[in-house]
Amino acid sequence: MKFSIRTFVHRFVLRLSMAGAIVIMLTLPAAYGDPIPKGWQGSNMKPIGYSGLDGRGGAFKMAIRQVAGRWYLYMGHEWHRGWTIIDVTDATNPKFVKFVEGPDNTNTIQMEFHDNLMITALQRKQPNWGGDPKRPHEEGVLLWDISDPVNWKQLSHWKSGGIGVHRVGYPGGKYASLSTSMPGFSRQILLFLDVSDPKNPKEAGRWWMPGQKDGELPKSDASFHGPAIISDDGKTAYVGYGPAVVILDISDISKPRLIGQLNISPPFGAIPAHDVLPIPGKNLLFVHGEMTGEGDLPNGPLACNGPITTAAMVDIKDPAKPFLISILPRPVPPKGAPYADFCDKGGRFGPHNTNLEYHLPDVEKQADLIYLTYFNAGLRIYEIKNPRAPEEVGWFMPPTPTKRHGPLPYDKLVSQTEDVLVDTRGNIYITDKNWGIFILRYTGPGQPKPTAK
Repeated sequence: MKFSIRTFVHRFVLRLSMAGAIVIMLTLPAAYGDPIPKGWQGSNMKPIGYSGLDGRGGAFKMAIRQVAGRWYLYMGHEWHRGWTIIDVTDATNPKFVKFVEGPDNTNTIQMEFHDNLMITALQRKQPNWGGDPKRPHEEGVLLWDISDPVNWKQLSHWKSGGIGVHRVGYPGGKYASLSTSMPGFSRQILLFLDVSDPKNPKEAGRWWMPGQKDGELPKSDASFHGPAIISDDGKTAYVGYGPAVVILDISDISKPRLIGQLNISPPFGAIPAHDVLPIPGKNLLFVHGEMTGEGDLPNGPLACNGPITTAAMVDIKDPAKPFLISILPRPVPPKGAPYADFCDKGGRFGPHNTNLEYHLPDVEKQADLIYLTYFNAGLRIYEIKNPRAPEEVGWFMPPTPTKRHGPLPYDKLVSQTEDVLVDTRGNIYITDKNWGIFILRYTGPGQPKPTAK
């Protein structure tokens, strides 16, 4: 067969082009951001990016860090055992990087880090969340070296001796705070863990509500959700502890001492003091609860079949005598909604989480905006410039999920916004029980000026 010079050149160029295309394909990142799901609603807020997390809907707790010019978002999961890493350097095009496997039949929803030390919580997975009480599970916390932001190295595994740790607080330094079960105590107590040697963590101190320890009367059904928020000088802990806001002196970490307590249940119900958020530079705390029950159990209680839970501002000028000064406005449905009240929408309705990670250098510092997830009411933003008259200034609701990733909510497949994180570029990240990650921008009043690009 005879080839002309022209034919030879044509085939050579074609092969060279194909080889170049293959090289380009091999060097591209593994996955890109997904299209933003349609049907969302918002006011002074809009989505700019979305990731389906490689098919693992139902992410939960988040944290973020910038390393060598790249931004990594870490998150725990509700329906999968482990933690996802995504690259959000370009927030409009988040890229799935890796899934770190966790132990089977175990909750891995909570994680926290500072500098290069990551602490992930392990807890028995409850049956109504897909756990199997007949199979083994892990408990306690895992400590990781994350100096390589993608390839973590496990350093140790601390165990509580109970069903495990629910939530972790770690602002850096020597001590982490754990919400944990412990032998000889009912429900969860506050425990401080010395992580100065992360390969050999050890208990440093503990505090509990009177009546939680076996043999103490009257018995208490209080439970610590966590985390404890530690003052800059390391001497004070601000705690949402079941029915109360609690302020502790931890100058001697081995013997925490009560400074002040504000009981808020009654009248507030569910988990009345889920978290507290000190407002830097002001003698104020934000306290919010967690609504429970609605859609969490088959044939469970109807939505809002009980007292509302907390979303309020607390004056702590005298830390021995904290008191309520205002209650945040309760969300109302948008015009044209097919339900008269969020109680009629399905799933849970009520507060759940706020932007607590502001100890991280890449997280927006707390100022005059409160970011509060509200389950079926999405994310709500409140301005507290006047703390006695807080105002709702923005909101975002994901669309109705198109796929069920986990058993909840049982009653209706509706969005259930879980956690929120805001980075120093002004990007807002939210998780949902049956969606991936939405990345949002707020455009309303009081919008902080970004401090990073």
